[in-house]
Amino acid sequence: MKDLKRTALGVGLAAVLAFGLAACGDTKGDRAMSGAALGGAAGLGVGALTGSPLTGAAIGAAGGAATGALTDKDQIDLGKPVWK
Repeated sequence: MKDLKRTALGVGLAAVLAFGLAACGDTKGDRAMSGAALGGAAGLGVGALTGSPLTGAAIGAAGGAATGALTDKDQIDLGKPVWK
């Protein structure tokens, strides 16, 4: 039971971080890529704390990419992406 609570907490934190950090750039593609990178990094960190870093990274990347693709610059703007 303790492991289940810990995993649920980790997944929840990864999702919150992914949504909060997602999306740099002007185009949907840029926003999805930056969201996936930021969400994956956040998920990796949270997953490492809960014992499943790859799962955390995958969940964070998926959440960040989705958030980046589904929002526009007026909703979340973290500036110009590094690759541009």
